[in-house]
Amino acid sequence: MPKLRHIAYRAEDVEGMANFFVNSFDMTIAQRRKNGAIDLSDGTINITILPAMAPRADGQPSHHGIDHLGFTVEDEEASKQKVVAAGGKELNTIDLGGSAHYEVKFEGPEGIVVDFGHWVGTAPIDAGEPVAARS
Repeated sequence: MPKLRHIAYRAEDVEGMANFFVNSFDMTIAQRRKNGAIDLSDGTINITILPAMAPRADGQPSHHGIDHLGFTVEDEEASKQKVVAAGGKELNTIDLGGSAHYEVKFEGPEGIVVDFGHWVGTAPIDAGEPVAARS
């Protein structure tokens, strides 16, 4: 069964939003990206705070708030088929090599963007240990 492991949130004040999650919920900063994004982790789920004005990966205009949701899946090809069969349209794949950031993006009903992949600080489906890097 796929597991929610990633929430991307667009904020005007990336540092302030990251500090809010660190100070309020004891999340840790897992990495700071060159594009200004900050990845946070609670050991299971990654929250990426994205700059509000940075372009979206799918080419759509950006906005404040939740940008997309990400799931870790056991079988990528089978999951792609399920998403497409349910009406999802594949958008693109982001693969930053060994940086523990990999996403296959889809657009679903009402324009929701969902993806599956690997993010720094997330736990795999069958274990409690965070994913340190994409193999």
